[in-house]
Amino acid sequence: MYAIIINIINSSLKIISVREHPAYKDKAIDYLQKSWPSVLPIIYEDCISNSLNAKNPLPQWYLLELNGLLIGCAGLITNDFISRGELYPWLCALFIDEKYRGNDYGSLLIDRAKRDTKKFGFDYLYLCTGHIGYYEKYDFKYIGQGYHPWGEESRIYESLLNKD
Repeated sequence: MYAIIINIINSSLKIISVREHPAYKDKAIDYLQKSWPSVLPIIYEDCISNSLNAKNPLPQWYLLELNGLLIGCAGLITNDFISRGELYPWLCALFIDEKYRGNDYGSLLIDRAKRDTKKFGFDYLYLCTGHIGYYEKYDFKYIGQGYHPWGEESRIYESLLNKD
């Protein structure tokens, strides 16, 4: 936590909601495509472009900017291509550029997604991943396996959001 406070004081660090700042749309598309090259480019282009005028609060896309440089991203979506369609919303595409890892910047994007999830009236936030040990630090609990259309499976986590 100390490292985050030092970095925030000494730099301009901000989370940008693409819906709140649609001028970031093309930057968001480019950044997510670069960060997740295994995803077909049309997926992020279509999803982010259509999210700007969506009737519902989801999806949401976030960028993390440090001194004018994009260093991270995340999304808040209704389904992360997983078999558990009854669970939503989902934190997805969480990414911090490698040279900025170790500063707990991912927690800033997770916290923003949790706040928005709660604001939109949901009690839980979900995610699917192969990582073990990272998300547990941010109050996510493993609840089981889920299956993707391409034949892989992932661990599913949920976080109960505070009711205050």
